[in-house]
Amino acid sequence: MRLRFAFAICLLILGFTSRPLFAQQGDKAPALARSIFQQLIEINTTDSAGSTTAAAEAMATRLRDAGFSTSDAQVLRPADPRKGNLVARLHGTGARRPILLIGHLDVVEAKREDWSVDPFHFLEKDGYFYGRGTQDMKDGDTALLTSLIRFKQEGYKPDRDIILALTADEEGGKSNGVDWLLRNHRDLIDAEYVLNPDAGGVTLKNGKPIVVTVEASEKLYADFQLEVKNPGGHSSLPVPDNAIYHLADALQRLQNYEFPFELNDVTRSYFRAAAATQSGQTAKDMFAILKNPPDRAAIARLNADPLDHANMHTTCVATRLDAGHANNALPQTARAIVNCRILPGHTKAEIQRKLVEVLNDPQVLVRYVADNGDVFDSPPAESLPSPVKLRPDVIAALTKVANEMWPGAPVIPVMETGASDGVFTNAAGMPTYGISGFAIEQDDVRAHGKDERLSVKSFYDGIDFYYRLLKVLTSQQ
Repeated sequence: MRLRFAFAICLLILGFTSRPLFAQQGDKAPALARSIFQQLIEINTTDSAGSTTAAAEAMATRLRDAGFSTSDAQVLRPADPRKGNLVARLHGTGARRPILLIGHLDVVEAKREDWSVDPFHFLEKDGYFYGRGTQDMKDGDTALLTSLIRFKQEGYKPDRDIILALTADEEGGKSNGVDWLLRNHRDLIDAEYVLNPDAGGVTLKNGKPIVVTVEASEKLYADFQLEVKNPGGHSSLPVPDNAIYHLADALQRLQNYEFPFELNDVTRSYFRAAAATQSGQTAKDMFAILKNPPDRAAIARLNADPLDHANMHTTCVATRLDAGHANNALPQTARAIVNCRILPGHTKAEIQRKLVEVLNDPQVLVRYVADNGDVFDSPPAESLPSPVKLRPDVIAALTKVANEMWPGAPVIPVMETGASDGVFTNAAGMPTYGISGFAIEQDDVRAHGKDERLSVKSFYDGIDFYYRLLKVLTSQQ
């Protein structure tokens, strides 16, 4: 569920050079990447009607055709035959521990009637590739797969194994692939650290690269169900205690509540770096919230920007409503789903208790909704993962390649305000960094939305970026 970190940066823009892309240099990689991208987009991998197994098998075939053995390009799946995961390995010298690359194959639902184009037909139009998954995240899957195939064809021998896991159910569903692989095949994906192109990235403003972000922390995802029960009755005899109105009042209290302001090491670094690139009141406010105590007026002004607000607070918002059983009857049950994105250092159980406190109504039952959709009285017991420390070698490699490709755009560590499969690998003791080389206009983020698209130029740059980055990270410098 990648969210781009878009904010207006007025300084440090040195201009975007017309550096020749590898796509213009006559090699076979652009055609390979485009072919993989099209194939992935046109395989429906939604939870409702699609199959990640089909996509995983198709990509395994490509790897085997490129020279990978069957054991080094295998599809593993849980009981559900549609939820397959690809695990591949490019063997290195073993001088250092492996790197794991993760990406999800599944995409969110997309209805043809909502789009101006077919979401599952790969279309190039007006300088863009259209299709569900072009931004989230079959572009990243393509970059990882293309890099491994190119390395194999070149006979490149990295100084460590490079493991690739393309998995199911990051966007929802009952069979999250990363979680399942860690519990059932940890030996196949165990690594020193993890790179995940489902976060981070390059933000453009009017076509100019203004920032390159690396996700070094992320919020915790949790869904809660709010439920109100009522005897109901005939709709011609309305009563004040209508379950829908009752639930609506509770949701209004939640809307009016703001979780406490809080920064961590990553968000402090983010605001410090962002402030240095801003001007005027915004720059002053970003510096002011770093003080001890923080400036409350500055917090209030920054809260007006949804991204800044999300970086400073846990958020809980209503996303679904369900009520009533007939048009001519008072509702006996009204339910809402509240989706929370929880700041690091806090548990789901803690947030459930806070919701009960904020709603302040014993008739509103607050229950936890598991990833598979099952509803429980409370979340399972959980331990808080240790904070992820920025690895100097990863940051140095990213900075080197970013400076070559997007000179003048600062590299900034950020906290992912959405969520990704990094939550599983981090909890398993494998530090995970969200790094993407795909550049997106700050006002054209279409992941999960209508007419999802990625510029052709951004696509080929992103493919080039990961090839370069992995070369730097897996060769002795």
